[in-house]
Amino acid sequence: MTSMSRARVARRIAAGAAYGGGGIGLAGAATVGLLLAEVQLAKRHVGNGGSGRVPVADGLYGTAYTVPDEPPLRLTMLGDSTAAGQGVHRAGQTPGALLASGLSAVAERPVELHNVALPGATSDDLDRQVALVLANPARMPDVCVIMIGANDVTRRMPPTRSVRHLAAAVRRLRTAGAEVVVGTCPDLGTIEPVQQPLRWLARRASRQLAAAQTIGVVEQGGRTVSLGDLLGPEFEANPRELFGPDHYHPSAEGYATAAMAVLPTVCAALTLWPAEEDRPDAARREGFLPVARAAAEAASEAGTEVTAAMPTGPRGPWALLKRRRRRRVAVPESEPSRPTSAPSSPSGV
Repeated sequence: MTSMSRARVARRIAAGAAYGGGGIGLAGAATVGLLLAEVQLAKRHVGNGGSGRVPVADGLYGTAYTVPDEPPLRLTMLGDSTAAGQGVHRAGQTPGALLASGLSAVAERPVELHNVALPGATSDDLDRQVALVLANPARMPDVCVIMIGANDVTRRMPPTRSVRHLAAAVRRLRTAGAEVVVGTCPDLGTIEPVQQPLRWLARRASRQLAAAQTIGVVEQGGRTVSLGDLLGPEFEANPRELFGPDHYHPSAEGYATAAMAVLPTVCAALTLWPAEEDRPDAARREGFLPVARAAAEAASEAGTEVTAAMPTGPRGPWALLKRRRRRRVAVPESEPSRPTSAPSSPSGV
């Protein structure tokens, strides 16, 4: 599917989400049914080497930067098992901990991490998760990171419904004053046990949803980062290094790769990134595009950020597409200073 075709499909899905539609399919009922069966077979491998327990990562990071009477930044993770960190054994290896540590180093302030992500969650669980986040107005997060979408594809949730729930979550969090960064649907074609031709179908469905998610998020004032291809060629080339023992969830190295793709956008949302990095670089094929086209291009290239730019243009709202540089970092060994409680851990992504 070309970028323009993907942009048209994403526009249709996002429009259906906004106006209450629900009948637009991702890759056709028959093919998605086959995909579902294949992925469910692949999921039988989950647990063959992992306990399913999610490490407790909530707590305070970067305590060396503590300044009297200056509160820490607050980071909240929402979504499914990718956001929760299922598949690793130590709190410091989860994406929330990696982002909290990285954000603390950039901001030179402590960062308080709270994770409400639920392994196995689909986008309709975001309403419950957002309610947990907003339950205490005195502890509103400065920035929320949402990672969601894989279970929506494997459980055949209509993409319009999926995007509607995600957009509503972003709107509620933005209205409450939090910045929001969404890691869009990962590429299910990288799951090791899934074979061709269903790898191609999985990739197509994942990218369609990721592009539609981007439109819905940007229209509500959030930012997105594409995780699809980030977990594509690197995972395919290094499955033993980047997948965990269950061959389904990322390993510590895989989570570090994903977290370092999201971190620059989290920093930019909090105006912590150098100003020159926010200017589009034509040499890196960055610039202002109609939001649907930007969404389609981002879905095809990992680590690509999309954020709102102009509210209207010749073809509707426009967005800024950025390909921020990613730096490979070692997985930190440090744990949170004040662990609290872990999210529950049913099976699933």
